[in-house]
Amino acid sequence: MEQLLEKLDRSRIPAHVAIIMDGNRRWARLHSLPVPVGHAKGVESVRAVVKTASDLGVKALTLYAFSTENWNRSKFEVNSLMLLLKKAIADYSRELGENGVKLMISGRLSEMPLSAQKVLNATVERLKNNKGMVLNIALNYGGRQEIIDAVNALLGQKVQKVDEEAFARALYAWPLPDPELLIRTSGESRISNFLLWQTAYSEFYITDTLWPDFKGEQFIEALLDYQARERRRGA
Repeated sequence: MEQLLEKLDRSRIPAHVAIIMDGNRRWARLHSLPVPVGHAKGVESVRAVVKTASDLGVKALTLYAFSTENWNRSKFEVNSLMLLLKKAIADYSRELGENGVKLMISGRLSEMPLSAQKVLNATVERLKNNKGMVLNIALNYGGRQEIIDAVNALLGQKVQKVDEEAFARALYAWPLPDPELLIRTSGESRISNFLLWQTAYSEFYITDTLWPDFKGEQFIEALLDYQARERRRGA
């Protein structure tokens, strides 16, 4: 990792990185293990990447943890994910606090199990005054649903005309900037209903690495690939 860090330009670290964490189930099948073990290994990658991103000066990190479509998975897997989520947040909150990380949740949190809502809301409240990196977890999140919720919020305000800034203010994670870099693990080449508005000019980095095998070193490799590109934004 040290050799990779030497190549990194610390003055060009993207302010906001988003990650589609894909491959937990495939990792479990590859190792002949139950699916919940794959998800648990994925939590280890979350901790490693959050620590690396925070240490490198990333201002915001958005992780796609549970989509609105994930409810269609088996009841056993969904229940396992909810239990893992509560345990991971409870176990990890002290470490987040020690590193000055602020927690944000994006998605329809009110539709999550009440026990999960309580843990999440309590942790957000506990970390709200931290001044370090913002960890934005997309839970029960869908990009189309976010746009619909933003439109309905603006209609509720009886807004007569909307520009881009007004619309952006109605999105879940305002005032976070749009992500400069979107990482997707496991080799899939689709956006999967994630940050449809915000990724209009994001750089995409797709790796075959399954999420449980994606750690700090792989995150730095993604940053190096990003720094090798010329961002033109349509110019």
